Amino acid sequence: MRITDLLDVRSISLNAAPADKSQTLDAAVSLMTRSGKINDEEAYRKQVYAREEESTTGIGEGIAIPHGKCDAVEKPGLAAMVIPGGVDFDSLDGEPVTLLFLIAAPNTEDNVHLDVLSKLSMMLMDEKFTKSLRAAKTPEEFLAIIDQADEEKKSVDERLADMGEAEADQFKILAVTSCPTGIAHTYMAAEGIEKAAKAKNCFVKIETRGSGGAKNVLTEQEIQDADCIIVAADAQVPMDRFDGKKVIQRQVSDGINKADELVELAMSGNVPVYHSGNASASSQSQNKAGGSVGHKIYTQLMNGVSHMLPFVVGGGILIAIAFLIDGLMVDMNALDVAERANFGTITPAAAMFKQIGDVAFGFMLPVLAGFIAMAIGDRPALALGFVGGMMAHSGTSGFLGALVAGFAAGYIILGLRKVCEKLPEALEKIAPVLIYPVVGILIMGLLMLFVVEPIMGGINTALNNGLTSMGSSSKIVLGLILGGMMAIDMGGPFNKAAYVFGTAAIAAGNYDIMAAVMVGGMVPPCAIALATLLFKDRFTKEERESGPTNFIMGLAFITEGAIPFAAADPLHVLPACIVGSGLAGAMSMAFGCTLMAPHGGIFVVPVMGNAVQYVSALVVGTVVSAVLLGVLKKKNA
Repeated sequence: MRITDLLDVRSISLNAAPADKSQTLDAAVSLMTRSGKINDEEAYRKQVYAREEESTTGIGEGIAIPHGKCDAVEKPGLAAMVIPGGVDFDSLDGEPVTLLFLIAAPNTEDNVHLDVLSKLSMMLMDEKFTKSLRAAKTPEEFLAIIDQADEEKKSVDERLADMGEAEADQFKILAVTSCPTGIAHTYMAAEGIEKAAKAKNCFVKIETRGSGGAKNVLTEQEIQDADCIIVAADAQVPMDRFDGKKVIQRQVSDGINKADELVELAMSGNVPVYHSGNASASSQSQNKAGGSVGHKIYTQLMNGVSHMLPFVVGGGILIAIAFLIDGLMVDMNALDVAERANFGTITPAAAMFKQIGDVAFGFMLPVLAGFIAMAIGDRPALALGFVGGMMAHSGTSGFLGALVAGFAAGYIILGLRKVCEKLPEALEKIAPVLIYPVVGILIMGLLMLFVVEPIMGGINTALNNGLTSMGSSSKIVLGLILGGMMAIDMGGPFNKAAYVFGTAAIAAGNYDIMAAVMVGGMVPPCAIALATLLFKDRFTKEERESGPTNFIMGLAFITEGAIPFAAADPLHVLPACIVGSGLAGAMSMAFGCTLMAPHGGIFVVPVMGNAVQYVSALVVGTVVSAVLLGVLKKKNA
């Protein structure tokens, strides 16, 4: 797609004479409507005005780029106005606007036009180009000037990626630019900073974070080597990676109009050092060997875990409230086996809390997989991760399946990108809209159906068969195994196999097995909560803050509360939890504890057999696991 594909002759005015800013915007909207790309002129006008209220789109040098993105736009488009006499547009430099481009963007996932618009934005930073546009005599000549420049100029991605290598004595500047809509200002700021840096003979690399996602992303090694970093953004930018570096933070408009000033400030050295609110992530990345494979996997995993955490905490606590309500309102001894299976949904109030909590929990695995995938393959991988995570949630693979799905989705997108690079440019442009989602989701689905789910399902079946054959052997050993299994994957096939075995035992009248299963599932979150209080230097700030909520989930028999911690450090967290859970399960069996409800945690203790001994088994298992966590986990750097 070319710039002239978006600009219609009917939407060009070369002798406009509006009296003020409002008349200018109204005239531009009318021009846009003439091209047939707008189905509701008033709705589009309101969106353009709403964007203008956020901050002026008069970027200076006599140029304005107002824009609106909404459902009223049927097709992406441009309208252009040359205003010979100029008009007051509240521009950043106070100068009247003589050249205006209005952008219309549809409210869809189709971002093909964004590369075109971003290229136009960067071209407008060329004074020779804009002077030619202002001098055009006819709309056809105006279009011809744009078409010629479009042909000669590289694409935005090519420009920003082709920065070369820094010379030994060059001052190294990195920059990040981003604006709320990510269409124009993001790329104009990048162009401005690039020009200013090269004028001072500085090496520069610029990451743009527009509507099409992050492009030309800065690497950890580049960040370590940089002398200064400029963040010109009005939208959120990941800043933890810049911890300990000199960082200039300004509005995106400063990247357009004050680029020279920003570069001079960077070179002066009089720039504050940025300290992240989550410095651990950055310090770890700097302490590890320049972005090793292991560290990359860790950061990708943590992206999924951090986004998953609110769903685990919110949903888990609501489910715990449901169990509490039923525990207080229902006489468990008066219920039969089928009714006990519905514990947590027996009373209407409990059912309401349980329903809401279950919905939140239902997002847990898709979100985990989706954001792991996004950390690897950016936005296009998000959809694949969600699909894989949902299939893991509805199938038998559970948490482990979601982990596999997340990493697989990210690398599927990376593979598709390499394949699409060899396609003709026209086809390559539609890849994010058509090829990535259709082909990617198909590959993801087939992988889950024919590889991940069958393997996990086979493991689950084998475990169930093995447990059934052990039913008549030593109960203490059985309790040790069942309790440990509840902590192996915390909601995955091992955990589910042990739980199903426990519920089946209830139906057969063997109530001691379910007691061992439940105490084994209660230990991991309780142990993690205790460890975050006793061994604070072993956990990140985020983990310390969220850790105590695991007491609630653990006591409510929601093992999944421990998943974010296990996912972040499985080699140390899982063994510690397995030992404590196995010990608690063995003690429960040894004490002859019994449980007739398949769920409920601490809220069904009053109807347990040997309840005091059961609580003591829970306490011992929790303390042992917590101490092991303190011993096994490394100090948080």
